[in-house]
Amino acid sequence: MMQNETSVTSLVSAFARAYHSQNDAPKIFDDFIAKDLISQEEFLGIRENMIKGISFLNQDIAQKFQDQPDEILKWITQVQLSPTPLARAAYCEKVLHHEMMLGVNQYVILGAGLDTFCFRHPELENKLEIFETDHPATQEFKRKRLADTHFHIPKHLHFVSMDFTKMFSEQDLINEGFDLNKKTFFSLLGVTYYLSKEEIFRLLNHLFAKVPPGSSIVFDYADEKLFEEKGVSNRVENMLKMASVGGETMQSCFSYNEVENMLEKAGLLIYEHLTPQMINDLFFKNRSDYLSAFETIHYIHAVKK
Repeated sequence: MMQNETSVTSLVSAFARAYHSQNDAPKIFDDFIAKDLISQEEFLGIRENMIKGISFLNQDIAQKFQDQPDEILKWITQVQLSPTPLARAAYCEKVLHHEMMLGVNQYVILGAGLDTFCFRHPELENKLEIFETDHPATQEFKRKRLADTHFHIPKHLHFVSMDFTKMFSEQDLINEGFDLNKKTFFSLLGVTYYLSKEEIFRLLNHLFAKVPPGSSIVFDYADEKLFEEKGVSNRVENMLKMASVGGETMQSCFSYNEVENMLEKAGLLIYEHLTPQMINDLFFKNRSDYLSAFETIHYIHAVKK
């Protein structure tokens, strides 16, 4: 990510969630607040850039819908932008609610971007402490956007500015009220691709060094085919190119055995692993639109021993 610039991927992800909430049915994940965190100018700018970029993504679709910009946008959003942000959020929040029934009352969102969980679930104000961590520039942007749109920041939402590529600071969390003695749920969504394997391993070690057994994490990762797989309409290859153009080059992919070994060294066991086919069956089955699970992307729920 560029210094002092908010994450491009966080804006595009919010755009994809907002588009889905407003236009698609049935809904995989209804982020009905995402639209409020993107200005009209930003929304229209992303929309225009996506439509103009259709020739870069798919010449056949550009030709087929050359006079139908809304159809072009639908194709790009449903094929390229939405599948992973929607399904991973739906899965993560399903696991979180289950973990809360097992006693979790601390939730740390790593790389929170423009996450809206807190605002979509005001009923959890006295049940769950939420800690959003992200790059300082991204958090500054989000806090300004919340102020501009007159969102009230509730007392159980805590912002913790942090750059994962340098060092994870548990003290910064503690300063905001985080309790190392309480079982904690972590999410790390849309982040592992952009970190080196060493950075990911170091982060996991820091996260779980002192929290109690039973604490857990949900994260998504790209498998070892990331840099070879083309995907439907070349969307995997396009994802890599789009990330690079946005200044956030994808670095890491793993085999399942690599992930399992890395987690074991950090004191974690895999509780659930969802392959692309399993994700498709869970979240995209029997749809009549373009939405389908992204090739090469897997989800993991891992628990501290």
